[in-house]
Amino acid sequence: MMSKQVIVYTTNDCIECTMVKKVLTEEGILFETRNVSENPEYQKEVEGYGFLGVPVTVVGNRVVKGFTNELKELMELAKKE
Repeated sequence: MMSKQVIVYTTNDCIECTMVKKVLTEEGILFETRNVSENPEYQKEVEGYGFLGVPVTVVGNRVVKGFTNELKELMELAKKE
């Protein structure tokens, strides 16, 4: 059972977003997808984290923009109890 909720903010036709979701899926990490192009509220949430673009990945109280090494750290965090 995973303790931390993982949220991925995404848009349609976003290659980096697809990569983030693919890696999370391969690692067996469950996540909720929030598509900012379909819901303006999600765009506001992204901006609330201090970002304009996506992908933005949220694990607990940690937030990472893009497909980066920091994302890998976040995934390790998500896998821990």
